[in-house]
Amino acid sequence: MSPVPPRRGLLSGTAWMPYALLLPGLLWLGLFFVTPILTLLSTSLQEGSISTGYRFTWRFANYTNAFSDYQAQFGRSILYAGLATLLALVICYPLAYFIAFRAGRYKNLMLLIVVAPFFTSFLIRTLSWKIILADSGWVVGMFQTLGLLPPGGRLLATSFAVVAGITYNFLPFMTLPLYTSLERLDASLIEAAGDLYAGPVTAFFKVTFPLSMPGVVAGTLLTFIPAAGDYINVRFLGTPSQSMLGNVIDSRFLAVLDYPTAAALSITLMFTILVLVGLYVRRAGTEDLV
Repeated sequence: MSPVPPRRGLLSGTAWMPYALLLPGLLWLGLFFVTPILTLLSTSLQEGSISTGYRFTWRFANYTNAFSDYQAQFGRSILYAGLATLLALVICYPLAYFIAFRAGRYKNLMLLIVVAPFFTSFLIRTLSWKIILADSGWVVGMFQTLGLLPPGGRLLATSFAVVAGITYNFLPFMTLPLYTSLERLDASLIEAAGDLYAGPVTAFFKVTFPLSMPGVVAGTLLTFIPAAGDYINVRFLGTPSQSMLGNVIDSRFLAVLDYPTAAALSITLMFTILVLVGLYVRRAGTEDLV
């Protein structure tokens, strides 16, 4: 009977290699994610002023006061982000479907066109929409000609302009996950649905769309999460009456210098988005994405 070899320790030999490979990522995550979140959380529980200084006092009233004072901006952020995400899904799904199944040799070219807006800055793209939607622009003129806009009506400085700007700026974030999910779809499954006497519409809703749900969920998350905290589109395409929570946080941090309120608003927005994302992913049945 051969002797039983001694048990090797967890970090003996090369067993430590996976932990060594994880260490840089963990350090990066701790330094640039966990530390800022903890700092923000600590700031949100402080009180004082920029002249007298801030001190940590477990002031939870910052959260209740911030939510009650800026409830309208909070709701507007969720509403605008939700509308922009829905519009982006309606626009991008047919586009991603066409690229995945019908573009042929032009597939790479169309993908390049989709990501081409990333070659310019977010600010320039938003300012371009300000020119397009200007009162003297061709879009307003066309809407007035078609009777969709009354004489003297305008699109700029309205909720329409803000939602349109957010939707446009995040279209690539919706298109690429959808394309990836559709491109990996097994075409034989759609053919099998046709063999079972399913029409094109039935095959789409019974086979194609359910199998593309991981792309739908990923695209909506990549669109909704940054859109909820956006403040650039309101600044250039809207007015204070369309301000979102991102605009309030920007003002409180950089203009008013009310750091506790700004931090409390930031934590509240992050927590709300986290809850909504968790409920959405669970409802969509794709918990493996998070």
